[in-house]
Amino acid sequence: MRTFSKYTGTISNVKRAFTLIEVMLAIAMISLLAFLVVSNVDKMMSSNQNKIASSFVNGSLATPMMAFKLSNGRYPTTEEGLNALIKAPDALKDRWDGPYIRSLPNDPWGNPYQYKFPAQKSTDGYDIWSMGPDAQSDTEDDIGNWVNK
Repeated sequence: MRTFSKYTGTISNVKRAFTLIEVMLAIAMISLLAFLVVSNVDKMMSSNQNKIASSFVNGSLATPMMAFKLSNGRYPTTEEGLNALIKAPDALKDRWDGPYIRSLPNDPWGNPYQYKFPAQKSTDGYDIWSMGPDAQSDTEDDIGNWVNK
């Protein structure tokens, strides 16, 4: 780069570059940002997993459960479980009009969804829930089709 010095009236070739302090400051800021992103990824993933489980128990299963009830006059028993939405229970082989869902996925933590009829917590007539990250039922992190108080 050519610069003109107004003091000496000469043109000189001066190369501009970043100082060591500027480079170190930039590296420190990038490192700080990377640390913040990595430390919050776990929180973001956990929040998304909770939303997925909540969506499944509150939305995705509502229609198949209602279709089962309309066809059979009742919801599946606790013993029949959610598998009654895929395969006809012995007691309902003549009235069963399913399958009502293609497959029954596990919750985001790899555990099967839980089911109880009649409901003890929900106003829907049945309880469906994910045991949450701790994989234990009846704990604070359970995600079900009921309103948490």
